Order: sequence, then C-alpha cells, then structure tokens
Amino acid sequence: MQTAAKGPDMNAPHQNPPTLSDGVVHWLTNGTRDERFIDNIFAEMCIRLQQAGIPLKRSTMHIRIQHPQWLGAGFMWSDGMREAKITRVDFDVLERSEFIGSPINEMMDGATELREKLEGDPSLGRKHALYDEMRAKGLTDYVAWPLHHTLGKRHFVTFATDRPGGFDDAHIAALKNVLPVLALVSEIRIKNRLARTLLETYVGAHAGELILAGATRRGTGTTVRAAIMICDLRDFTKISDNWPRDDVIDLLNDYFDAMSEPIARHGGEILKFIGDGLLAIFPLSQPDACANLLHAVSEARGAMAALNERNKSSARAPLNYGIGVHVGDVMYGNIGSSSRLDFTVIGPAVNMASRLEALTKQLGRNVLLSRDFAEQVQPKFELERVGKYEVRGFSDPIELFAFAG
Repeated sequence: MQTAAKGPDMNAPHQNPPTLSDGVVHWLTNGTRDERFIDNIFAEMCIRLQQAGIPLKRSTMHIRIQHPQWLGAGFMWSDGMREAKITRVDFDVLERSEFIGSPINEMMDGATELREKLEGDPSLGRKHALYDEMRAKGLTDYVAWPLHHTLGKRHFVTFATDRPGGFDDAHIAALKNVLPVLALVSEIRIKNRLARTLLETYVGAHAGELILAGATRRGTGTTVRAAIMICDLRDFTKISDNWPRDDVIDLLNDYFDAMSEPIARHGGEILKFIGDGLLAIFPLSQPDACANLLHAVSEARGAMAALNERNKSSARAPLNYGIGVHVGDVMYGNIGSSSRLDFTVIGPAVNMASRLEALTKQLGRNVLLSRDFAEQVQPKFELERVGKYEVRGFSDPIELFAFAG
C-alpha cells in the first residue's frame, strides 16, 4: 500500500488535541536551548518518542546545506542507538540510483506526505532498493514529511516501525505533532552551522571562530608569533592570457588543492587566496609549527609533481611556483573600511615572506627561508645556504636558505 499526498502543509500552525508526543514537543521547545548540534537533538528526540509509547524503530533526517563540497547531510537513528549516524551527501547523488525514485526524490518533487506500508505484496508497492532494505529488516511501515524552514527551504524527516500493522492513527498524529517544533529547532542549528561553514570556507577555521565570538570591530586584533608562508604560481599571467577561462579555473583549483590540503593537514591556516597566490600561517603556539610548515611544503611539492604528471596527458606545460617563508610577530585581526572588513595578518614579517617569494624566481629556488625561520628547524631539516641578499623594504641584507625536501 502506498500514498503520496500533495496537500496541506503538515508544518502549518494549528490546534492539536493531546497526543503521545506532547511531552517531546515540550522538551524540544524548552529543553534543547543548550544543545548546539541538531544530530544530538534528533537522536534524543527519537528516544523520547519511543519512551512516549510510539513504536519507532528507525528515523532519518535529511538536510540541504551550503558547503563547497557537500550538497547535504543525513542523520540516521535506529533502535538502541544513543547517537545518530551522520553521512554527508555529495553533489553527484542526484544522478545516482540511490536517489532516483527514492522517498527523498519524491519529497523534493513536492510531496507533502509519503507513506509506504511494507507488510503487503512488494510488487504492489514503490520500487526502490531502500524499501527492499527496510522489508528485509522487518520494518512494517514508513512515513516521510518535509520540514519547512523560512524562505521556502525544505528538509525532510522519516519514521519507520516494525510493529505488526504499522503505525496506528495515534502514532501518526503524535509524529505530525512534532514536526512544527522540530522544524524551528532544526532551522536554528542549521543556520548556526551554515554561518560557521561559510566563515570557515571564506576566512578559515580559526578566524571564523574569532568572528563568531565577537571579534568584528575594525582595528581590533592580537599580536601572534607565527611562521608565515606565501606561495605564488609562476607565469600565471601568460597562462590566463592564453588558456580558455574554464581551463584556467580548473588549473587554479587543482593547484590550490595541491598546496592547501597539506597546509591544513599539518595545522596551518590559509588566511586568503590572492589571485594565484595564498597566504598561510602556522602559529608558534602549536608544537613544532615551523617543522609542520616544512612537512606541508614537502607534501605540497609531491602533490604538484603528481598534478604536473596528470597534466601531461592534455599537453599542458608543467606548473611552477615559488614559496617564501619567514617567522615573526604579526598583527592578526580586522582591517578595512567602515563597512567592509578583512580578517588577516599584517606586519614586517608578512612583508618579508612576500619579498622572499618574489626572490625565488630570481634565485632559481622554489622555496626560500629566512635565517630566522631556518634557526627554528635546523638541524632537523637539511637546508642549503644561499647567501645574503638585499630585500626590498629592509635596510640590511638577509641571509637566505633553500629547502628542497
């Protein structure tokens, strides 16, 4: 037996008679203020629904998110679990069999309720692997509803039972009773997570945390001692003038992946991408920050070599880059106009790293380190002394070292 309704919105406010879930609704409204994560609230809600007498065996929640890598996320709870299992959903899922014809596919197409009785003849029901999987686990009834958020955003929640005969009318009424409050509670958490995700994506995890904590006033900041790394792609102007636009974008994304992932893996934070360059710091408050920077450089070198090898198949010239590294105190905070701020680092140490990067091409080295930085990592790393050179903006010659590890 199957139904798919496109009728009144189940989340619309209305007066309900008492239901089994009234206590759960009260808890959602008053008892979740201090819980930051919606997956924890969701799992606790399912347990409380069970305790209220609803024969819940399995429940899922599906949300769409704004993230550079993921289309959405799913939370799955089943009987006996204290925490929900979280899965991320990539952008390609809409073209795969696991989505096509699935309950979520139907809900996204506009259904306001979907119910599938799983005890009957499977040949008479909906055809999808998910229903076969639930039947194999002994589930007898399945229902799905949208969770409506503001501005037309729709997410989804599902419930299933193994009770003979499925959910009765009182169970369905109790589950519907939860939807409006669950929609409100989930929207708050999802938007909080969205704000955090967007800040992490555009300014970095640490800067994002500071901004969320209230560091939003122009001119405010702190002095941080850090290793500074500035990287730049060589001959990018020539590439951008001669390559198709989409190829240039793909190249930049591949190049930044090769450089960025090792930086993040070793505890660095990328503060900004500047055209074909990037600025990253490794705060010295972290153990072995300078050594971690060089480990990141070594891994990035390997990733760039692999990228150039892949690019051979399309007859692309190898990509070259320069990296300048220094260590020192930087001002870390808000800089900009009265209405447009940038959370970044400034100071002579940043300028020094930038000047060293500019010298890499002149001196024929991919990576140049200042003496101040070199003293932090010797003798753990093998460095080549390049000599003393005039650096624009600094009065005394700077002793430089090359790193080829």
